[in-house]
Amino acid sequence: MKRLLTLLAPVALIALLPGCGLRPLYSSGGDGPVANALSSVEVAPIGGQRGWLVRNALNDRLHRQSEGNARYRLEVELDDNIIGFGVRQDNSITRERRILRARYRLLDAATGSVLLDQSAAADAGIDVAGSEYATAAAEQTALERLTETLADQIVARLATYAGRSAGQ
Repeated sequence: MKRLLTLLAPVALIALLPGCGLRPLYSSGGDGPVANALSSVEVAPIGGQRGWLVRNALNDRLHRQSEGNARYRLEVELDDNIIGFGVRQDNSITRERRILRARYRLLDAATGSVLLDQSAAADAGIDVAGSEYATAAAEQTALERLTETLADQIVARLATYAGRSAGQ
């Protein structure tokens, strides 16, 4: 009896799931309203190496195919900080924390009105090695990971916005 209940409980929960109003964002696949909205977002140029990495990661996730008619424009401002902590007795730093923040605005390309104004952030810990080259390489690797994480956050929020807008 106990085994039967363990098998039936997940099935019962799955049966109740549609009643909660939960529906997949990409329910219509690549031709649905969310996918179409995301592919019509043009990412504005972002200055510097960090900006180049974030812009490329965003374009990869948005599946932007052409430079043609974009319905939306995404403007991103980045703030990158490296904070040292974990200090030894000789005042040398043993650990760093890199924080990459983005403030982004989704604009209607036709009118210029702001549709979405939010921020996202990601951070990573870096071990400071005895070699300056190793530390610089670790900082660069952390930056590359952070740009990917930031792009994931931004696209997820854009998809949520597009899903809510399509449902109206």
